[in-house]
Order: sequence, then structure tokens, then C-alpha cells
Amino acid sequence: MIRPLEHIIIPLGLLAIGGLLGWSFFLAVTGDAGERLATVALSRVPDSGVSNPVTSVLLNFRAYDTLLELAVLLAALLGIWSLGTAAPGFQPAASVLDGMVAGFVPLLILSAGYMLWVGAYAPGGAFQAGALLGSAGVMLALAGHPNAGLPSESRLRLLVALGVFVFAMTGLLLMVAGDGFLTYPPGLAKWLILTIETAATLAIGATLAAAYLGGRPAAHPKTGKSA
Repeated sequence: MIRPLEHIIIPLGLLAIGGLLGWSFFLAVTGDAGERLATVALSRVPDSGVSNPVTSVLLNFRAYDTLLELAVLLAALLGIWSLGTAAPGFQPAASVLDGMVAGFVPLLILSAGYMLWVGAYAPGGAFQAGALLGSAGVMLALAGHPNAGLPSESRLRLLVALGVFVFAMTGLLLMVAGDGFLTYPPGLAKWLILTIETAATLAIGATLAAAYLGGRPAAHPKTGKSA
């Protein structure tokens, strides 16, 4: 049952939202578009520390957003872990699949390293490299390897938090040094971005593989510790 006051509040709220949307549409159609952000970003790429415009935007010009994306991944994994211990995985693979996995996993790890390095000047970077590492973990899980080849739970917790920690600490240290949060000095920008991306790659790969398991790493049946 709607109370009398809500007969006034709800229509007024809908009217305010409609007016805001209408005003935004009017400005978009009639207002001055100004200089395109893509043009501004491309003109500042030489100052970013990398030559790839995508990496310069993700790790320099809007690094706040990328930091929050890593935090969202971490929060999603913590939500999965809150469901309890992961269910038993797949049975050990037959010799053909196990041999294929043994050959493909090192290639995926090498490809991840390449994608991480090439991201400074060509398409690539931490998220692509992390996805390759995560897929290596998924392959191991499908082949019956316990906990997708991930380390013990205590070490895994440090690993999945590494990206957010290094990213945030870099910003805080830059503030202490007199720069803005995640405002890289031109001479150090390249190496700071590479450090952040390396930590992010490891964290993303571990997070994706751990999320695939669907719960906290199962304890080793003999020691009681996570495998």
C-alpha cells in the first residue's frame, strides 16, 4: 500500500530524472563538443613512459580506473572464497591430455611474459598476460591437477592481493615524494608502469585460476594444508 506522501515523492523523483536526462540530451545535441579526448591522449603519449596509447591511458592517464578494476577482481574472488572450500576437481587426465597440458602450460606462461613486455609499445599488457596465466591454471585444473597448480592458501592470498597492493603503494609513495597520487615522473614512468603491470599480471592470473576452482583451495588430504 502506497502512503499519501509517496504519491508526491515518486512523481517528483521521476520528473527530476526525466528533466535531467532531457537536459543532458539537449546539451549533447546543441553544446560545444570541445576537443576530443582521443586527440588529447594521443598528443600526450610521449609523456606517459610507453609508446602504446592504450597502455598509456590504462596505466597513466586513467590509472585510478585500472586500480579499481583490479580491486573489483579481488573482491569477486573473496566473494567466491566466502562460499567455502572448492569442490573436488576433475580426475587425473589420461596420458594424451596430460602430455598436451604439460606442453601447453609452459607456452602459455611464456606467451604471458611476452604479452606483458610488448604492452609498452603494442597491443598487450597486464590483463591480456594475466588471462593467459589464468588459462594455464584452468588447463591444469581440467587435467586433474589439485588447486590448478596454485600455491598454498597463505601464499595465494598474498599473490592475488599483489596487484592492488603494488598499484596503491606506488601511488602513495609518489605522494610522499611530492607528486600526485599515481602521477609518474617522466623519467621513472616506464619502470613504474612495468612494475605495476608485472604485479597485476601475477595477481590477475592467480585470481582467474582461483575463481575457476569455485571456492577456497582445498586442503591437502595428508598435511591439512592447502596444496
